Amino acid sequence: MQFKGRTVAAFMLLTMAVSVLVTLTVEDRWVALGSSGSPAGAAASETTGSQGLSQKELGKLNTVMSLIESKYFREIDRSKIVDGAITGMMSSLGDPYSVYMEKEVAQHFSETIEGSFTGIGAGVALKDGKITIESAIKGSPAERAGILPNDVLLSVDGEKLDGISLADAVAKIRGPKGSKVKLTISREGVSQPVQLTIVRDDIDYETVYAHLRSDGIGVIEIRQFSLNTGDRFLEELASLEKQGMKGLIIDVRGNPGGVLPVVVSIAQPFVAKGEPIVQVEDKSGHREKTLSTGGGKSYPIAVLMNKGSASASEVLAGALKEEAHALLVGDTSFGKGTVQVSYEKVMADGSLIKMTIAKWLTPLGNWVHEKGLKPDVQVLLPDFYNVVRMSKTKTLVRDTIEADTKSLQIMLGGLGYKIDRKDGYYSAVTESQVKAFQKDNGLAITGKTDKATAVKIEEKLSQTIKDEKNDIQLSKAVIVLQQKLGVAR
Repeated sequence: MQFKGRTVAAFMLLTMAVSVLVTLTVEDRWVALGSSGSPAGAAASETTGSQGLSQKELGKLNTVMSLIESKYFREIDRSKIVDGAITGMMSSLGDPYSVYMEKEVAQHFSETIEGSFTGIGAGVALKDGKITIESAIKGSPAERAGILPNDVLLSVDGEKLDGISLADAVAKIRGPKGSKVKLTISREGVSQPVQLTIVRDDIDYETVYAHLRSDGIGVIEIRQFSLNTGDRFLEELASLEKQGMKGLIIDVRGNPGGVLPVVVSIAQPFVAKGEPIVQVEDKSGHREKTLSTGGGKSYPIAVLMNKGSASASEVLAGALKEEAHALLVGDTSFGKGTVQVSYEKVMADGSLIKMTIAKWLTPLGNWVHEKGLKPDVQVLLPDFYNVVRMSKTKTLVRDTIEADTKSLQIMLGGLGYKIDRKDGYYSAVTESQVKAFQKDNGLAITGKTDKATAVKIEEKLSQTIKDEKNDIQLSKAVIVLQQKLGVAR
């Protein structure tokens, strides 16, 4: 979760966000949304205790700078040396969400927060020295390309990311709408690096999608928590209730997070007045609770989540589970339980420090960081939902072994074709099922998987995944609510 002066219409679409999860910012100082409305201890702690460098520490740094200026064998750029020192200080914290952004990168970050922009729609963090995907926004170019949480970025357009700062990595991934970026990623369980080409695009500002099923169960999907999301959610909720909704499914799968006050506004109607929605704890152990002013709901609620549900999504899921008796359905969430503040004004030169200053806890005091929320009803998706896209660089043929063939076999299986193996060996059965697919889709019947066939297979698979009737997690959530409602099946 993160804050900044004019808070965000999103991380959310930070081309590749410098830190996935934005929560709240108020003039570069953190204000917890406690019941008292007063600043929490994190803000107060900035004015107490020892601050800044001691004379000894300052002397040490000046000595190093003097040595560099007088002894280094090349001319230097003092600003780069200073920026490097600050970057090193932030890196030494060992926290992927605490970073230093130089002026240009900070400007991009502010533009992303304050205005419209384009990108691939995914968030990254520096974990164990590696540029790691945290989440791809649903419907974004990153999601369509098959980017998954915990994918590790190895290179961008052929440039390796070894040892690069998070801000520099983000800058390399940025680009105008319609331009392409080539990513090489490492994925757990996949032996060879995965090559993906993604076309940058405008990221959809609409964040809330809702509909009422014929059985009276309402579904509201929240793709991210941007500034207008709370109002949009309440509008859709009121509309569904007016239509006689009997139960509600809130879908935050693939939702990377967002603005804390927005999450609070969404949780309010479901949590009884005076009960906590979220707690924020600073390093001294001081906690501020945000209490509900709502009244609760009589109908049953289920929250759909997965590994891409992070931060603010977890705030909402935790609050509804612990205070509104909602059932969590799907997969374990991402697990980000910290709060960041962006400090820009104090830097005075356009650069920016974004630093973790607290952790957030569920109403009952549970910390989900690096653990995530576990579902009450676990529903794991079939392998074809997370399959690596085919590279399409060469035609796949019988009696060869290729990583792309493994993806091909998984995809064909997802489309209902009978596959005898999924190990990458292009068997006779694989060839026959490719022929069957080609015949069904008006392609030349060769049994070979050329680019045209691969593109069509991926297109059909995408349609299958998007078809609500094939969504087994949603179907299970519906069943759970129907059971609560006592509906015979």
